[in-house]
Amino acid sequence: MKRFFLGLVFTFLPLLGLAQTQPAASGVEGTITISPIRGGPVRQGAATSQPLADTAFEVKHDGQVVASFQTDAKGQFKVMLPSGHYTISRQQKAGAIGSYGPFEVDVSTGKMAAVHWDCDSGLR
Repeated sequence: MKRFFLGLVFTFLPLLGLAQTQPAASGVEGTITISPIRGGPVRQGAATSQPLADTAFEVKHDGQVVASFQTDAKGQFKVMLPSGHYTISRQQKAGAIGSYGPFEVDVSTGKMAAVHWDCDSGLR
């Protein structure tokens, strides 16, 4: 009888919401674009920015690299992080022109911070 009772408790405990559940994911997700995409004067009706595709970024917390990610073909990314304040910038690339951060973001426990950042290509 005791075994039966324990079986019932462990079967229905999750249904009652009393069982320990996994905390909600936290981190940063969003899109990174780059502009201008052409040098010289902007033509009327022409796009001035585009997704920053397939580009590696590093995530720092208190000056230390704690994670990295790469944007996809649409400039989108998602990186899981614990709560805290982070600085995100493009991984060092020798001789690269333009500005790719740093971007500042605060992550709250159990929440994904949604961002849209625009990088400067350096084209003029």
